[in-house]
Amino acid sequence: MAQKQDIRTQLLTASPFQLMLSLSVPAIIGMVVVGLYNFMDRVFVGQLINEVAMGAVSISYPFTLINTGVSTLIGVGSASVLSRAIGKKDQNTVDKIMGNLIAMNLILGAVITILGMIFTRQLLSLSGAEGEILNHAERYLHIIFAGSLFVNFAQSANMIMRGEGILKKAMLITGTGAVLNIILDPVMITAMSAQGKGIEGAAYATVVSQIVTAAITLWYFLTKSKVVRIHRVRLESSLISEILGVGFSAMLMQVMTMVQQTTLYHVAARHGGDTWQIILGAALSIQSFTMIPLWGASQGFQPAAGTNYGAKQYGRVKHITRVFMIGVTVFSLIFYIPIQLAPKTILSWFIKDAGIVSQGVADFRILFSTYILLGFVLMVITLMQSLGKASKASVLVMMRQIILFVPLAILLPQIGGLGVHGVFLAPAVTDLIILALAVVMLAGEFRNISKLATQGQR
Repeated sequence: MAQKQDIRTQLLTASPFQLMLSLSVPAIIGMVVVGLYNFMDRVFVGQLINEVAMGAVSISYPFTLINTGVSTLIGVGSASVLSRAIGKKDQNTVDKIMGNLIAMNLILGAVITILGMIFTRQLLSLSGAEGEILNHAERYLHIIFAGSLFVNFAQSANMIMRGEGILKKAMLITGTGAVLNIILDPVMITAMSAQGKGIEGAAYATVVSQIVTAAITLWYFLTKSKVVRIHRVRLESSLISEILGVGFSAMLMQVMTMVQQTTLYHVAARHGGDTWQIILGAALSIQSFTMIPLWGASQGFQPAAGTNYGAKQYGRVKHITRVFMIGVTVFSLIFYIPIQLAPKTILSWFIKDAGIVSQGVADFRILFSTYILLGFVLMVITLMQSLGKASKASVLVMMRQIILFVPLAILLPQIGGLGVHGVFLAPAVTDLIILALAVVMLAGEFRNISKLATQGQR
């Protein structure tokens, strides 16, 4: 209780800049570690095999979000139930959490493995993949689906550790898996390239790393956890509906990203063929990774804004919001400036063919032209969530991910002879529209906060 009071006091009294550093840095590090898995797969495949194999791994990525979505569904929902049970000192519910989590993973993991391995090629065809890229992607994703159970358990159980409040251990276990993947990638790709199976080597490196992570996590809950232990492995009817209810919204973000990227790859294939799928794959790889620190900063911002709003420190809420917005925008320059100044060098991390790299430079710049604005938009979304205005946050998220983005990605290539270049322009146009909406929404919310502050002074 004293520790919770200390944290609350810090949130209510520490300088906004200090809060930004202390709350956001650990979250950013943890999320970057997770993001390294697929990012490094693509870098090593692009450098050690070829750009076609890199494109295949990139096209496979949206479908790996099926696993991420399921683990998020189970993990976020279970962690939410756990946190409340710990607060109520409901040990009976706490004792059911891990057994239920394992049972859900066994069932859903088996479903994903069986259906995923049977329909791998059909799923990949949705992205417009054909020929050599499709064949490479099928071999890669087939292995990833085979390891679904381990991937899902490792990720969802790690969320339980965070819900238990053991953030450093959770990050250490996840980090161990990521480092192992980085070590195994070049070793297994090189070893299996002699048999023409280098891309399978990248997939095996990822699955082996996740198996090790899952084993360490299982060992922790069997022997080390002081609060959450594994008892009977079975579905608990009293928990499932609540877990699914809470976890569904978290899973929705993964599903929307899968739809978004699959649409982009499909349209790129139709208007530009394999070469533009390869370029888009490299660009989206970098975009996905550069978004991770922004999401980490938003995780730090949420408790700071929410706690101060709950304590009716309305002026401080506005001050913290401004500081985080400025901070995340300045931080984004770390990625924005190199990408705009040296796009050819960065694309070359993934693509060895200099001709393909040169072909994609201009569109790569366009895709990232609005990246500098995304920190502001993300902070507005997070502020709405923190203040209990979930519907407003959902409007911005849905419009950016699906409602505006997908139609623009389909229509722009058909306007004014843009062709495949419209695929890269669609995200930038979407972000500019969303920025305008976010500014209007923030101004309205700041007016509401100012009214509350005035009423509190009377």
